[in-house]
Amino acid sequence: MDQRDLVFHGLAIKRHAPADAIAGLMAMDAAQTKAALDNAVATSRAIEAKGGYALTPLARVALEARYRRHFADLRGNAAFVSAYDAFERVNKTLKQVITDWQTLDIGGEKVANDHSDKGHDDVVIDRLGQVHEIVEPLLARMASHLPRLAVYSEKLLAALEFAEDGDVEWVSDIRRESYHTVWFELHEDLLRIMGQVREE
Repeated sequence: MDQRDLVFHGLAIKRHAPADAIAGLMAMDAAQTKAALDNAVATSRAIEAKGGYALTPLARVALEARYRRHFADLRGNAAFVSAYDAFERVNKTLKQVITDWQTLDIGGEKVANDHSDKGHDDVVIDRLGQVHEIVEPLLARMASHLPRLAVYSEKLLAALEFAEDGDVEWVSDIRRESYHTVWFELHEDLLRIMGQVREE
């Protein structure tokens, strides 16, 4: 994948993000990323608003059409595919952990978790740690074929450690690179690599 499409790929994952966030996700030079994004705006492949960039619909469609060529080797790599399939199984567990983090079962009914029950939250964070122990070697296996994926391991571990230290917003807060936010981006990246779509 050339530099332009790597930037576009990062932007497709982030949806609307500043240049430094795209550079960090794609393990690219920040200045080169900013230049590529500004060129994309100048050529009507992206739009910029309040410091954030987004692909235009046509540019997104064109990028997705090129994925088959860009990721053909990974899609045909048995080791990568095996690790991805295992990740998808872990993803189901992660979804349940996040559901249990965001809601409580009160009298048989699901209500929003106000995080006043520290005991409940501690149990869920422990489960999140168990998920991380399972997914970490899978990410290492995939990163051995696509090194830039290693950034997700670093971000997930950092978020988990913040949560374990008591800052519970690092579990799923969408305003920061929380565990769930990073996981969502990782899953989006892998779905695009493999030519799959997210289950609603």
